[in-house]
Amino acid sequence: MSLHSIRPWRDIPRRKSRQIMVGNVPVGGDAPITVQTMTNTLTTDVAATIKQVQAAADAGADIVRVSVPDEASSKALREIVREVSVPIVADIHFHYKRGIEAAEAGAACLRINPGNIGDEKRVREVIKAARDHNCSIRIGVNAGSLERHLLEKYGEPCPDAMVESGLDHIKILQDNDFHEFKISCKASDVFMAAAAYQQLADATDAPIHLGITEAGGLMSGTIKSAIGLGNLLWSGIGDTIRVSLSADPVEEVKVGYEILKSLGLRHRGVNIISCPSCARQGFDVIKTVEALEKRLEHIKTPMSLSIIGCVVNGPGEALMTDVGFTGGGAGSGMVYLAGKQSHKLGNEGMIEHIVEQVEERAAQIEAEAVKAAE
Repeated sequence: MSLHSIRPWRDIPRRKSRQIMVGNVPVGGDAPITVQTMTNTLTTDVAATIKQVQAAADAGADIVRVSVPDEASSKALREIVREVSVPIVADIHFHYKRGIEAAEAGAACLRINPGNIGDEKRVREVIKAARDHNCSIRIGVNAGSLERHLLEKYGEPCPDAMVESGLDHIKILQDNDFHEFKISCKASDVFMAAAAYQQLADATDAPIHLGITEAGGLMSGTIKSAIGLGNLLWSGIGDTIRVSLSADPVEEVKVGYEILKSLGLRHRGVNIISCPSCARQGFDVIKTVEALEKRLEHIKTPMSLSIIGCVVNGPGEALMTDVGFTGGGAGSGMVYLAGKQSHKLGNEGMIEHIVEQVEERAAQIEAEAVKAAE
């Protein structure tokens, strides 16, 4: 039997990395690429933070990061961890004691920044706390906060400086016999971030956390992240991702999944394939897709839906989707199920009918998965 893929142009051989655990979520190795986000509420506002973590989890976040800037936030973290359903990463800057407190409070992972966490003695104390409380660590290098000696050596933030910073801190962890770590080297400059990650991927087998930091608002940041992260993921680099947007954390999760879905690296929910519409459309494609995106947010089953305005590409696209609708004439179109023509449908009431068909198909897919597992 041939081991070659049927469609080799879709294959993305992933970089081989060690696997670590962030709480109960595996990161690296052959584990699915995980999607992360970060809360933007005051951590001391426990109720608001829990609400935001849960909203992100409902949207599909596997891991959520929470900032721990002061002792009051450390105390709040203990309550937050107890009430949420996903592993929490404690974001630590400047104060190494916050890292110790966060580990004691139940954080699944500590994010420490080599540029501001302090000297090696302080890092060792954080390592001890992480080990004592079964907590992993993310070394989070950022182009905007590199160590002074590296800026003096290289003259400015650059990929070489970022990778050197990361490898220096990997050595500290390894010298202390601590190996439950992942690493990131983020920059707001897409070129700098991509070059740094490519170097880092060759220099270590640690799981890599991808991100383009401070990417911008919802639209510009999505595009910037898709270019930067997409380029790296396509080359097989990346074990967990966070899309950094000046937007609701739920939007970061959605964008993260869309990036992974576009590369076939991970699937969750309905992948809508739709045309941009033109004068040939047999119904209002744009409004229909907008409505369906909202109506189908509750579907978690990986599946595809094609919504095409006319018969130029509609039938062809429908052949490759679980459910499809192609616009026709006289106020009606054709419904496709599992790639085959099924029945005509009038434009009136089409949204309700398509939602029903998607829900039924999702239930079938789930039932088939259960049966196959048995």
